[in-house]
Amino acid sequence: MTFLADFHIHSKYSYATSKTMDLQSLATWGQLKGLTVMGTGDFTHPKWQIELQEMLEPAEQGLFVLKSKYQKIVDADVYDSCKAPQRFLLTSEISTVFRRNNKCYKTHSIIFAPSFEVVLKISQKLATIGNIAYDGRPMLSLDVKDLLKIVLDASSDCMLIPAHIWTPHFGLIGSKSGFDSVTECFGEMTKHIYALEKGLSSSYAMNAQIADLDRFAILCNSDAHSVKNLGREANVFNTDLSYNGITQALKMNDPAKFVAGIEFFPEMGKYYGSGHRSCDVYMTPDETRDNKACSVCEKTVTIGVAHRVAQLADRTPEQALKNIRKHYRVVPLQKIIAYSFGVQDTSKKVQKLYQEMLSSIGNEFYILLDASFEDVKKHSNIGIAQSIYAMRQGNVILTPGYDGVYGSIKFNI
Repeated sequence: MTFLADFHIHSKYSYATSKTMDLQSLATWGQLKGLTVMGTGDFTHPKWQIELQEMLEPAEQGLFVLKSKYQKIVDADVYDSCKAPQRFLLTSEISTVFRRNNKCYKTHSIIFAPSFEVVLKISQKLATIGNIAYDGRPMLSLDVKDLLKIVLDASSDCMLIPAHIWTPHFGLIGSKSGFDSVTECFGEMTKHIYALEKGLSSSYAMNAQIADLDRFAILCNSDAHSVKNLGREANVFNTDLSYNGITQALKMNDPAKFVAGIEFFPEMGKYYGSGHRSCDVYMTPDETRDNKACSVCEKTVTIGVAHRVAQLADRTPEQALKNIRKHYRVVPLQKIIAYSFGVQDTSKKVQKLYQEMLSSIGNEFYILLDASFEDVKKHSNIGIAQSIYAMRQGNVILTPGYDGVYGSIKFNI
């Protein structure tokens, strides 16, 4: 079957995460967004672990579903137009900080686990290394290679997927505390790394400029800290609905089974460009190449993803076009509605129309990718329909983000 998945999310127990990120909200909003499989996030956190075990029950192999008494509550909050099967895969993100060769490295990794028994093994081991109850995404003084060994010792069916690999802070090949290649990081253990998460500030086109990344499945995930951000990136699979079906598709990097990525416009990501947020200074890759100092205060700027890709690239952008996985680019529907009205996406006017569109047309991904122009116009307005059509064609104007500031978008309509 064909389905959409978002594996990188956080629970209410993660730092700077909405308190509404509980299982029932995730199950509700997953359907409204059009996601069939979501990561649980944060499975190492003791309190979240208890909730997961209390509220979930096994479904297909390695996947879980809400128990019926909780599912009934969810069903009451989901429009008939959006109702669909909803599954959870046990995931967690781990932050590792370590030194090698007199240099400090900082990485984030997503862990897939096939069962609660395996989750318990991983959690018990990590609890001997650091405080896993402090944050849903624990920060540990642990070499990421050793984390990989711990995960595989718990079960050979586990996967470790380096998260948002280009992010300056905590990205595996990011500019500030990363390596120059996956192999430099994992060495002989690289054979156990099958997939990478590209992050919001890079695109498939950018990743394809590095030939060494061709062997890995490149994932799109939301890294959502609120239900609104679920599915701002996602993945399209065509395989049986099971843990092994998903992981084998990634391990084989099979385009017939791991079909496509649904990605952000990377310029909208908050680390696309280089710059210094405190001084409102943005720098293009060309400007950054010769000068890495802020033009206002002369402090070192945060080197963005676009420049970092250019540093490591061994293909031109034109050559990279031959090596790009099938993908779609989207903008969250609430942002499109807000753009049409000229207001913030948190406004009541935006929220009201957003819910009406979901109720009348279908889930958010259906609206963004498949709904007809006339159907969208009928249930919103012509400006929104034109903006969605412009988004599908890539007919947009982008102001890049940098140093923690999100970029912005305008639609040529």
